[in-house]
Amino acid sequence: MNECYENTLDENFKRALALCSEVYSKEQLLQFLKEGNMPEKQFAALEINSIETQEEADILMSNLTGCDGKIREAVAFKLGELIPNNTNLFFKYPDIFANATIDINANICREIINVLFFLKGNKSFSELYLSKIIFFINEALDTLNSFSFRDKKYTINKQLFKIYWCLEGLNVFAEYINEDELFSILNRCFQIQEYTIREKVALVLKNNAKSEKLLLLKSKLKLDENYYVKNI
Repeated sequence: MNECYENTLDENFKRALALCSEVYSKEQLLQFLKEGNMPEKQFAALEINSIETQEEADILMSNLTGCDGKIREAVAFKLGELIPNNTNLFFKYPDIFANATIDINANICREIINVLFFLKGNKSFSELYLSKIIFFINEALDTLNSFSFRDKKYTINKQLFKIYWCLEGLNVFAEYINEDELFSILNRCFQIQEYTIREKVALVLKNNAKSEKLLLLKSKLKLDENYYVKNI
């Protein structure tokens, strides 16, 4: 049994039930987030209703990556409630947000993309986040190029999944990237056979194609066989 849980599934369920039957102070919820097991951290992330200090933000954000998926998803969901009204406390975590963008759980990726729109006004955060996302994209593209037809579909799909969500993140911050670098990335992604990747390339180009090279790439996408790609 994972150490994040109680000793048995029954005990784990009973602990979750007990948590929902009590009222806890903010201090107790933060303590759960710092030292609790899975049901305690998940419960605390969903129950906490405000983050007022950098220390509190640190505690919450420390549970967005590197822990049980149920905890990560609860934190990502809660960030959607907390960040719009208190962005200043969350500008120091571009690396964490970048790593959460490519979480294996698509629900987490989706929640993170939504909250990033509230953070894009900070140039330092945006540039640091972008640098990490661009690294992830190039790494995934290089990995795909090294694969042979014998490689398992799961291995390939893992890299495509990463590129898909990175392009979503790139779309949020495209105004901060040099157009030549943007073209280089999108042109490589454009050549991937998986249509969902080309859809994301089209999404980025929809509002950010200004240079001659980007406009040419956009015109190529209009000839794509996929309806959603060609109708950008």
